[in-house]
Amino acid sequence: MRTLVLGRMPARVAEVLATLRADGFDAEGTSTDEEAGKLLATGEFGVLIIGGGVEGDSRKAVKALAAEHGVRRVLDGALTVPVDDCVRREFEPLIREVAAEG
Repeated sequence: MRTLVLGRMPARVAEVLATLRADGFDAEGTSTDEEAGKLLATGEFGVLIIGGGVEGDSRKAVKALAAEHGVRRVLDGALTVPVDDCVRREFEPLIREVAAEG
């Protein structure tokens, strides 16, 4: 199952992706709503992580797109430092849970 990460800071998105990929997760990321929409439209993503910096209107619109394209779980995330620990503690268990649901 693929995970999409949307965050406004490209460096932070890259950190999240590096941790997820190092731990064996299939993940893509972007910093723009437009690119997130294109990726979601592929129907390949089961989980969407939306970073804390994504504004209210954008957050709502992306969540609606996620629902339209079969995303099973949307995780709202405000990361703490160190990022890799936060990703492993907050996101990875939930991604595994969704994957186990089939």
